[in-house]
Amino acid sequence: MHIFNPIQTAAALPYSKLVPAVAQAARELAGKQIKAPERQVVTIDSTSVLLSMPAIANDISVTKLITVHANNAQHRLPAIQGEVIVFDTATGRRLAMLDGPTVTARRTAAMTLLGIETLAPKKPSSVLIIGTGAQAAAHADALAEYFGVSEFWIAGLDMAPTQTFCDALRAHHADVVAKPVDAASLQTAHPVTDVVIALTTSTTPVIPVSLAPLTLAIGVGAFKPDMAEFPAELLHSRRIVVDDLEGAWHEAGDLIQAGIDWTRVTELSEVLSGSVARPAAVPVFKTVGQAAWDLAAARVAVGSYPAQA
Repeated sequence: MHIFNPIQTAAALPYSKLVPAVAQAARELAGKQIKAPERQVVTIDSTSVLLSMPAIANDISVTKLITVHANNAQHRLPAIQGEVIVFDTATGRRLAMLDGPTVTARRTAAMTLLGIETLAPKKPSSVLIIGTGAQAAAHADALAEYFGVSEFWIAGLDMAPTQTFCDALRAHHADVVAKPVDAASLQTAHPVTDVVIALTTSTTPVIPVSLAPLTLAIGVGAFKPDMAEFPAELLHSRRIVVDDLEGAWHEAGDLIQAGIDWTRVTELSEVLSGSVARPAAVPVFKTVGQAAWDLAAARVAVGSYPAQA
């Protein structure tokens, strides 16, 4: 079994391969060719949980095990730790162990890239990112690498770490311009960009209500019923596309709290397959994550590619 550390895991998952792999996994999941039950959440203590996310396909299968310990800063350890175990479906032979947080960050960013590629009216050159955490960093790198985005606005609640985030992004991508924005000001004034991406755990909406008609808004961070990044007004004014419909029913707090009409919600796989036409007007895109996307990453890492679904 090949064991990948975080750096090796990232190197094994280039976005040029990961985005089409996620698209294929989305089609297979919709066609019942991948079995991926609802993730299991087991309480460890009042601030800690164990997450288990399996996915089984004809070629390979995965189980992602993640622990979230909210108080780990006092131990000088990351809050989120874990791994993705990859095995041959036919025999159970272990093939690889990938770094779990790295897989999560990159496959989540890849789903965002796929959503932009499928739903945005044009290739983006400017993006507003709301959030300054690990997912925000992964998304900024992915957007710069995959689309060549050169203009970023980074919105955070504290200007000092937001400026540090911008400095790090510019240091990593020489051609990028990154400007800090006060997240508290977004509802009254915000830059006009091709894409807006929220990557927070906020319980109140952070995406501006009033967006330009051609701006694609993407909500990534809210993954519990009590969280919300989209304002209800925006959700009721646009078509809604989600990465995983079954997951969104009980995890997409934005949609649940807004009381949206679920008949207006389209799964991205339906647009990818052509069974549903791409919305004529720019929609909003909500992602909640899925073990099938981890399986897609594992396929890229171990070089397992079944025939196209």
